[in-house]
Amino acid sequence: MTTATTVSPQDTNTEAPASDTTRESRMPLSGHLSEAKKRITRSALALVVAAVIAYCLSDPVLDVLRAPVLEIAENRNASINYDSLTGAFDLKLKIALYGGIVLSSPVWIYQLLAYASPALSRREKKYTYGFLGALIPLFLAGCAAGVIVFPRMVELLTSFAAEEDSTMLQASYYVDFVLKLVLASGVAFTLPVFLVVLNFLGVLSARTLAKSWRGAVLAIIIFSALVTPAADLLSMFLLAGPMVLLYAAALLIAWLHDRREARRTTAHLTAHDTTKE
Repeated sequence: MTTATTVSPQDTNTEAPASDTTRESRMPLSGHLSEAKKRITRSALALVVAAVIAYCLSDPVLDVLRAPVLEIAENRNASINYDSLTGAFDLKLKIALYGGIVLSSPVWIYQLLAYASPALSRREKKYTYGFLGALIPLFLAGCAAGVIVFPRMVELLTSFAAEEDSTMLQASYYVDFVLKLVLASGVAFTLPVFLVVLNFLGVLSARTLAKSWRGAVLAIIIFSALVTPAADLLSMFLLAGPMVLLYAAALLIAWLHDRREARRTTAHLTAHDTTKE
């Protein structure tokens, strides 16, 4: 006597999605390389276009960089000098490169996320987009603050020279100095975001941030005092104020996250105890 075994449609339907998911998640190495090549090509094209735009804007950028030196030159001899025949052209290329990286950043950041997003869970995607959504505006705001502050910084540093002395600034070093100052201000404004990231990873608690607020405020004030003229207290507080507020915002977000995680842990333990009973 032969017994026939039948397979219900529900059984076949439940296995099909699983096999499709497994098939989709197992992308061959050639597929990863092809996807990476496509993303890199798009990012490179965006960088080239943005660099051309930045090169066309190099003269206005140089006017902004030259403005504090011209102001100093009204009282004593001061100028920006090139140490080679190609110095001016090299400087414009440098502005084009750095400007291209900044202007094309939305494109290559998106391409990077688009390449990595299939490997991220829904929760990881939400956190990643949230952190980048806060990181990029804060970095740009910090760079803007650096642009506002750097003329006063140049005025302060050149004031140590005697009136009968000449201030001759080498163009490449001068641009590097301004660039580092602007980038340092941008990175300083993003530090609270990294504090929140460490909190979400469980490395840094809100209690630790609360205990360290005095040291954080002192470090912010010292940093602001270093990048602004000593006699210009208004500029120092205009730079330090937003950074203190950002630290307070990071502390608040960390406290809310720790509170939510504590509630989730308590609910999980309660449910586990109820299941045992």
